[in-house]
Amino acid sequence: MVFYSACKDARPVRLGEDTREFAWRSLLGDYGREALKTPYVELDPKDLEGLSKQQQYDRAILKIARECRIPLRPGELLCGSATLGAAISEIVPAYCEGKSLFEGVSHLTLGFAQALKKGVDAYESEVKTRLAQEGLTREQQQTLEGMLTVVQALRIWHSRYISALDEAIAHTRGEDRLRLCGIRDNLEQVPFGVPQNFYQAVQMVWFLFAFSRLCGNWPGIGRLDEMLGGYLQQDLHDGVLTWGEAREILAHFFIKGCEWVTQQECRSGDAQHYQNIVLCGVDENGGEVANSVSELVLEVLEELPISDFPVAVRVNEHTPQRILELIARNVRHGGGVVAVYNEELILKSLQDFGYSLRDARRFANDGCWEVQVPGETCFLYEPFDGYQIFQDEVLGLDGREWKGYTSFDALYEAYQQALGRRIQQFHQKADTMFLDDTPCSAIDLFIEGCIQKARSYHNRGARFTVYSPHIGGLPDVADAMVAIKTMVYEKKALTLSQYRDILLKNWEGAEALREQVRSLEYFGNDADAPDALAARLLGDYITLTQQVPSREGVLRPAGASTFGRQIDWREKRHAHAHGYRQGDILASNLCPTPGTDIHGVTAVIKSHCKMPLNRLTCGTALDIKLTPAMVESDNAASLIPALIRGFNSLGGFFMQMDVIDNAVLLEAQKNPDQYRSLAVRVSGWSARFVTLSREWQDMIIQRTTQQEL
Repeated sequence: MVFYSACKDARPVRLGEDTREFAWRSLLGDYGREALKTPYVELDPKDLEGLSKQQQYDRAILKIARECRIPLRPGELLCGSATLGAAISEIVPAYCEGKSLFEGVSHLTLGFAQALKKGVDAYESEVKTRLAQEGLTREQQQTLEGMLTVVQALRIWHSRYISALDEAIAHTRGEDRLRLCGIRDNLEQVPFGVPQNFYQAVQMVWFLFAFSRLCGNWPGIGRLDEMLGGYLQQDLHDGVLTWGEAREILAHFFIKGCEWVTQQECRSGDAQHYQNIVLCGVDENGGEVANSVSELVLEVLEELPISDFPVAVRVNEHTPQRILELIARNVRHGGGVVAVYNEELILKSLQDFGYSLRDARRFANDGCWEVQVPGETCFLYEPFDGYQIFQDEVLGLDGREWKGYTSFDALYEAYQQALGRRIQQFHQKADTMFLDDTPCSAIDLFIEGCIQKARSYHNRGARFTVYSPHIGGLPDVADAMVAIKTMVYEKKALTLSQYRDILLKNWEGAEALREQVRSLEYFGNDADAPDALAARLLGDYITLTQQVPSREGVLRPAGASTFGRQIDWREKRHAHAHGYRQGDILASNLCPTPGTDIHGVTAVIKSHCKMPLNRLTCGTALDIKLTPAMVESDNAASLIPALIRGFNSLGGFFMQMDVIDNAVLLEAQKNPDQYRSLAVRVSGWSARFVTLSREWQDMIIQRTTQQEL
């Protein structure tokens, strides 16, 4: 097997052969399938009798730490592995009588940056101090005691690794012994104390991240270069390690992150564990973060086909050209692993919404691309199909009563009223959200606010609690309205009632009209009228949402996404006014409906950026799919940075680019064993193509491929 690359040039070779071999073992699923053999630890129901949920959770976490396997992988430079297979499915891997007790937590980024500065011992002291204060309720006491249990469990897990390393060192000689001694020396210092060098800092972030995963959670990593850059700079200056040695250490961080790869089909791909990384951009004081770690991360991902850590680069007008070149080199290999944020727009959006400048500058994501303040945010979003609302509540295609609209404005107003009712339902639900007694102490300990408030992450303990509505299908609403406005209200080719009857018959017997409708100009072609309608729809949705931006301690920034849900939504959708049949998969996120964008990638970007994305504070994504011919080596260095700069200057929010030939995807469907490393961008994550279900594979193939500027 070879590492797949979308371009003709081979991937660069910088890492040592042992590291590349270690990568293959992880990517081929050896360790993931091994974890599935021991999915969980078993709790005795007698031991749980009379205990609160929190106390049951505490028992579970301790048992996980005491009984999980403690492997030392051949050749690895970092230790710590989430070895219980149930955790791969975001479940706390402790069962009672064959049933899981607790779900894990995702869509968050833990406070790894703060942990590096403090060490776990400091967290323990803070919890004990808070626990000693008067006035705590019993629930608050148990929440704090649960955090102390997490520290205890972490010590148990840590000591078991120390013992395993001691035993291995005693029976090993030569280079392997030196490697194991290095790992052992690091664990003497971290994670309970603060790291003294780059190697220890990488080990600490990994160890805490792996422990969180072991407990069934899917956390994001956050701004890895900001966390580690100072350590690397100092070590390089002092001659503690070389650039090549640092690359090997960091590569093992990413390779270890593939330990949950199983190479088995799991619908949306086996790389979706929300462990995103954010690079570059400004720090909380306004200084540029881009540093040697930023470069090393992009170099490692260029060489290894690791799709398990989607990387989002915060780009601004001062982003170094070297970073843009490394992004381009990653993009041209395919896989869609590296995406970009328009930092300046997002900073303004966050401040306009109410965040301080300091907090805004620290933004990362939740595991996909939704924006949050890392280590301080409890986040959840509620997706809904805005297009189904149009079909059912405006056109009545689901059989409900409907009324004719004498004008397009009347039809548009009917949609706004229906959407307003849906947003009102969201706000009513949001008022009572995040008052949950489900314990998650492994998360609480590393989220700012939980210790101070003595409240859980699920119980509004975080400094920020965010519940975001996410509309899907909005480009299809715009396209359907364009078709109806043109054919009914402008050309008067048929009445709305006749149009509706045609849709109820799924275009049967109306092929000539369908072709005429399909030939209209829709959103995604830099055409003023359809783009203006899409922008109007998005702006009105945001206005409806922001009528209540915050209430009951819950922030409600608007977002727009599908994350592949258009596959599920098609079952409840009907035939489409813009010429598609029932069952067709339509637009993703805020992207054009597949097949409607016919004027190239520049037109798509211009249309997308005409929308009021600066007000869409939680975010959205533009998906770009390029042919390998567009990014051959002579073109990539200038084309991709130009697309990024253009996207930013026009007011984009987040763009994810993939390079792939549909012929390769079709061949991979026929011969999956030959394409095990082939990765594609799915939505907020990338995944190995052959592990996607057939319908998800087809969705990727059906996306419009941009063959020209």
